[in-house]
Amino acid sequence: MKGEANLDNLPVIVQMDGTILLDVHHEKTEEARIILAKFAELEKSPDHFHTYRVTSLSLWNAASAGHDSQEILRELRALSRYEVPATIQRLIVETMDRYGLLELHKGENSLVLSSKDYLVLQEVIHHKSIAPLVRKMITQNEVEVPLLSRGTIKVALTKMGYPVKDMAGYAEGEPMALMLKTRLPSGKSFALRDYQIQAAEAFHQGGGLSGGSGVLTLPCGAGKTIIGLKAMELLQMSTLILAANVTAARQWMKEILEKTTLDASQVAEYSGESKATAPVTVATYQIMSYRPRGQDHFPHLSLLQDRNWGLIIYDEVHLLPAPVFRITAEIQAKRRLGLTATLIREDGREEEVFSLIGPKKYDVPWKVLESQGWIATAVCTEVRVQLSDLERRIYATAELREKAHIAAVAAEKEDVVEELVKRHSNESVLIIGQYLEQLERIANRLCVPLISGAMKTRERDVLYDQFRSGEARVLVVSKVANFSVDLPDASVAIQVSGTYGSRQEEAQRLGRIMRPKQEGQLAHFYTIVTRETKDQDFALSRQRFLTEQGYQYDIVDAPELSVEEVH
Repeated sequence: MKGEANLDNLPVIVQMDGTILLDVHHEKTEEARIILAKFAELEKSPDHFHTYRVTSLSLWNAASAGHDSQEILRELRALSRYEVPATIQRLIVETMDRYGLLELHKGENSLVLSSKDYLVLQEVIHHKSIAPLVRKMITQNEVEVPLLSRGTIKVALTKMGYPVKDMAGYAEGEPMALMLKTRLPSGKSFALRDYQIQAAEAFHQGGGLSGGSGVLTLPCGAGKTIIGLKAMELLQMSTLILAANVTAARQWMKEILEKTTLDASQVAEYSGESKATAPVTVATYQIMSYRPRGQDHFPHLSLLQDRNWGLIIYDEVHLLPAPVFRITAEIQAKRRLGLTATLIREDGREEEVFSLIGPKKYDVPWKVLESQGWIATAVCTEVRVQLSDLERRIYATAELREKAHIAAVAAEKEDVVEELVKRHSNESVLIIGQYLEQLERIANRLCVPLISGAMKTRERDVLYDQFRSGEARVLVVSKVANFSVDLPDASVAIQVSGTYGSRQEEAQRLGRIMRPKQEGQLAHFYTIVTRETKDQDFALSRQRFLTEQGYQYDIVDAPELSVEEVH
């Protein structure tokens, strides 16, 4: 009977408001989590039921990744404890089927916006954001629009609810011969993993019009750089790579020279320290978004257009700064590849990533790669501490923003850090935080190095190398180590403070310890949280990311820490 529970007592409950509840104790939870991740976003992750929400963007990303509405409905019905509400079924079908209703094609000296549905085309061209861009009607199903409005139209149509399928193709970039090596300088053999090949091919799509732009979402430690190199090999064109910082840029350069047939004369760094260009140029977001004091223009953004790039790779695309977004809207004729561990942006501009870089083309869950041995098995633990009596009195009368700071730097956190470092005395430990004064105290207490933004890049690189070699077993690091730092031997991360409730940051910090370990060694990710404060509120938000990836998230009080719980 309609509305009655199925005999199988399935793990998912779909609600009328577009939320989906997942029973985390059900035997099919992991199967359901993988399916829901295709087309829904995790919103809440309490102990018993996790809440997902179906959004337009999540459904469009599913459609662009090759899933169709009937496939999604079939899988959802197979998981649902009750009948899927008709309104939700209609939402899924209508939203997913909108993807591709409109197409952009290349005309002789313009773009052609077309739709098989005459009324849809009429609706969008009369909208205030599109009407000024329409030059003329070609047929009742086609209109002419300017070449340079390609990015503007895509963003506007996405905001209207009609994401356009961009089939206008790309300008051919400067040719560049490139092959991946099968043997490295060290003598080790080198081959891509199956999922790395699949991800690069999902982006490339055989070189057809529907390929060449998009975002690949893979966990930290999964080898996104290698996927970028494979995309370069598939295209054989000059490439501009935008990285999060100088350390990340130099890691890209090292990987290129080690794993491809390019030599040092063909690879250049464009940063605050060097302004060289070559067939492969690696630049930083900082230099691209640099603006001299008192001026309106960004002098280095011209790099995106100065050379005939065949491919632009946006590493850590979730960090893309606003000025680079703006110029990206103007360079839609260049192939664009976004790489990230999470599509979450703290500024809420996921729609612009979708429109201007491209839709999500490939995604593999963290737990899937963990089960296959490609990334480490992680144990996530939240350790709760108390404010001292003095700290509680100060906290009680502080302003809201100051409360967050007081809770984040609670003195008891430093005792817990020391205890955890002792208990992991045979492992490589990263201690990560937000507040420099807290990190300085911890580094002095433990007599270990501190890496911060004030340190010169060369000095940082020396310490990173010492950590990789085992000469330094413990490093204290500020936010500069959040992104694109390759520390393969790190097996323990202790997070003492963070950027409020940033799930994006949580993804990156967890990623520091996700490289596979010897003999199946576990990775440990600790977050030290001050109970009954803003610190605990923020931790709930950050916990969502870990739960979304399928990790067990244990909570213990500081006095309860035991050898058994830590090891």
